Amino acid sequence: MSRFDEREQEFEARFTHDQELAFKAKARRDKLLGLWAAEHLGLVGATADAYAKEIVGADFERPGDTHVIDRVAQDFSKRGIPIGAAQIADQLRRCAADAKKQIMKE
Repeated sequence: MSRFDEREQEFEARFTHDQELAFKAKARRDKLLGLWAAEHLGLVGATADAYAKEIVGADFERPGDTHVIDRVAQDFSKRGIPIGAAQIADQLRRCAADAKKQIMKE
């Protein structure tokens, strides 16, 4: 195997690893947002965990941050919770930072 082939394989392995970490961080971010939202919705225990999983799943239904933000905003609106999309987006950014830290520690 030539040095070029070895470098190519190393690059592909690094790219795959980086993609896996990004996927895990995004899923963790969405879960953290879901748990934060669940707390505001008054959900606890298994119900809060189930809600967080729904938020993670919402990102798979239609990828993108706006879908996740819209979902939480709608849930808050239905319950009369005065937290809007801008505040949810801010929380999502905080959750992203926390998720990256958690993933890097693993």
